[in-house]
Amino acid sequence: MLVRGFAFWRRDPGVMLLGLVPAAIVFALLVWGLVALGVGLPGLVDLATPFADAWQDFWRLAFRTLVAVVVFAGAAVLAFVTFTALTLIVGDPFYERIWAAVETDADGVAPGEGPGFWSGVRGSLVLVLQGLLSAVLVGLVGLVPVVGTVAAAVLGAVLTGRLLAHELTARALDASGIPPERRRALLRANRWRFLGFGVATQLCFLVPLGAIATMPAAVAGATLLARSALDSPELSREARPES
Repeated sequence: MLVRGFAFWRRDPGVMLLGLVPAAIVFALLVWGLVALGVGLPGLVDLATPFADAWQDFWRLAFRTLVAVVVFAGAAVLAFVTFTALTLIVGDPFYERIWAAVETDADGVAPGEGPGFWSGVRGSLVLVLQGLLSAVLVGLVGLVPVVGTVAAAVLGAVLTGRLLAHELTARALDASGIPPERRRALLRANRWRFLGFGVATQLCFLVPLGAIATMPAAVAGATLLARSALDSPELSREARPES
């Protein structure tokens, strides 16, 4: 679905090009924040761990390095989720046009009104909160000796991918009139497809400037993913709104 989202550049490059603007703005702000954190992190860790001053040099350095890595990894997880949430808020009019263009291309008719700006803001704020909790969880897992760093990286990828997929598909699902309980049933039934889409999107974000280039395609692909999930036969009775 993400590949099909990138393919939408050929069908409507003008509307996709608009989606680069908010992504570039938010990306620049978050990169600046991560760089500032990275520069100041050693001093902050020293201030936060005065009890390690009396340790041997090797153990003090190893412990504080581990703490710095865990904190930065948690901040990176939060930045991934915050990027999507903030970009969708800042660029709501642009991404609504992408959503509408994909829906029109699929059905041949213009869709009705989307969920609205404030509905999108509420969803994005929930995503930021969930991202904060995920960042804390990743940080705690990273403190586990030996396997903590690898386990935290894997857990961060899974949690962030799941959150990205849920937020990116929210507009299409809201516009279809699906109530929350049925949306949860739909997400459970398609958990691996949604997770795969979210993780693939996250991996594209890791490429230099990939987050900017991927956001319009991710919105288009998420719209297609939501339509495909709604069309699956096993969900026609469980997840669709009552007639």
